[in-house]
Formats: sequence, C-alpha cells, structure tokens
Amino acid sequence: MTDSPSGGLSRRRFLTSSGAIGTLALAGCVQNTSRGDGSGSDGSGSDGNSDGLSGQVIIKGSSTVFPISDAMAEEFMEEHGNVNVTVDSTGSGGGFENWFCPGDSDINGASRPISDAEIEQCSGNDVEPVEFEIAGDALTVAVNNDADWVDCITFDELRQIWSDEAGVTNWSDVRDEWPDMEIERYGPASTSGTFDYFNENVVGEDTEHTTEYQPTEEDETIVKGIRDNEGGMGYFGFAYYNSNSEAVKAVEVKAEEDGECTPPSLANAKDGSYPLARPLFIYAAESALQREEVYEFIEFYLEQAETDIVQDIGYVPSSAEQRDENLEKLDEVAG
Repeated sequence: MTDSPSGGLSRRRFLTSSGAIGTLALAGCVQNTSRGDGSGSDGSGSDGNSDGLSGQVIIKGSSTVFPISDAMAEEFMEEHGNVNVTVDSTGSGGGFENWFCPGDSDINGASRPISDAEIEQCSGNDVEPVEFEIAGDALTVAVNNDADWVDCITFDELRQIWSDEAGVTNWSDVRDEWPDMEIERYGPASTSGTFDYFNENVVGEDTEHTTEYQPTEEDETIVKGIRDNEGGMGYFGFAYYNSNSEAVKAVEVKAEEDGECTPPSLANAKDGSYPLARPLFIYAAESALQREEVYEFIEFYLEQAETDIVQDIGYVPSSAEQRDENLEKLDEVAG
C-alpha cells in the first residue's frame, strides 16, 4: 500500500488483511459481536488493545456488493473492536431510496452508478454522495445443469427472454432447436442495481423488463430456483456463481450474432472481453466522512479493495491507480 499521491501521510495507515475470505455470507446484517455488551469488558477492542476508535458505521445497498462490504466489515472490526459496522443487503435502489438518501445510512453499495433521481432525492435531504469505484464484476447468466441445449446466448436472445414484449414462454420460442419447455425465470428485484444494469444494457430502452419472473434480493434464492428447475434461467453477480459453480451452469454470452462467445470470468471482466462486465461502487455521505470511524473504515475499504480480499470473493480488485484516485478523493472530501 502507498500513502496518498500527494505524499502526505494524512490519517492513512497500512492495515493488513488477516487472510482469505471464506464462503459468502448469504445476506442480512453483519455486526461486531466481539464486544459482549457493546463496549468491551475493559473498554478495549476484541484483542484487549484499544486504539481509541469507536462508533457505528451503517451500510446498506447492493446484494452484489454485499459480500465485499461484509468482508471489509469483518476485517475492520477485527482491528477496531469498539467500532460496530452493520451491513444489510437491500438492493442498490432500495438502499438509496429508503436509507442512504434519507440520511439513515452512512454508505450505500451499488452495482450501477447513482441515478439523477437519487442524487436529487439525496440533495433534498442535504446528503452529498461521494462515489468510489471499488471492484469489477462479470454479471453472470446461468441455467440449470441439465440444460445441455444452451452453452452460448446472444444479447438479442436474452432480450427476447427478459423483455415484456417478446411473448417468449418456452425455450423453443427463442430457437427452434431448443426444447418445448417453459423458461422458469429467476432474477433480482426492481430495487436491485443488477436489475437496472441488465434492463438498461440488455433489455434496452425500447421495452421493459418482464414481470413474468421470480424477483428477489437474495441471490442465493436465484441460484436455488435455477438449480431446482430444468428450464430455469437467471442472472446475478459473478461471486454468487463462483460460490455455486457446481449447482448451476454459466452461459457464455456474445453481444452480437457474429460476435465471439465469451464465458464470465474475472480475467474476461478485467480485460473487457466479456460483454456483461461492469464496475461496482460504494457511495459515502460526505457528512458521514467527517466522523472518524466512517473515514477510517472507508480508508481501510479502499486500500483493501486492491488486494486479494476482493478476488477471493469473486470480483476484480480495483487497480493500484484506482485505489490511489479513491484515496485522494477521500482526503479531498474529508479535509
């Protein structure tokens, strides 16, 4: 790790990762349980050595970003036993609308950029969002393991399946040689940034995402639906495929009919060859960054986003250049 590009030490310090992250947390709320009654028996951190940092950091937002924020929270609380970091998976849009923009959370994870409407809502509540790009993802389309008829699919075919206007019910409605079997669709809810990204980049502006599917904010529920139904199809972040690669089959994707079929992978997301590669973000409230515990957590998050923590989860770590740009922005905003 390096100090800020300006060369000043600021409040930044190097904090090492304690090792590889294990299996993904499924969803919900992560918080510091090491302190017993919430303060620690001697007012110190979990290791008995207090660094004087305490307080609460509240994170909402994207289910795709959730595993990263979850891991960062766990690592940070190991270092700072008197700070409680809670992480909830609410969907990008749900987090912005119901928590972050009303001023009830400090940080929002997002699998797409904040919208103009969300910026306006935040502004109306005197919340100034600060954007940090923290990772890359290969949004993955998956089918049942027994769906041996499909290995590669085009954007146009995905549009037919997921558009509300195409009238596609069975696999054979898309390609004649595919079976006359109903497509069982599973996907993120409309509050999800993954839904927004897929709707904008695949379904397109001229039509709407179908409502004939099982929506959920729980990516594990999507995996289960696909696994248990031979005609199942869904889409979610690569990390969830990576941790369930034996349960479902990833489909290669090509943007155009004459394009090249490309599998989802971290390497293909990093070099841009995978057509559903996308950036992932966290947004911090500028006012929250004035609190020491939030500043220190964000600083830790941005430094560690360039390490194997992110790759072990199943996403593309930010580059050293992106890390330094993020840290410079953090210093500028926090003063």
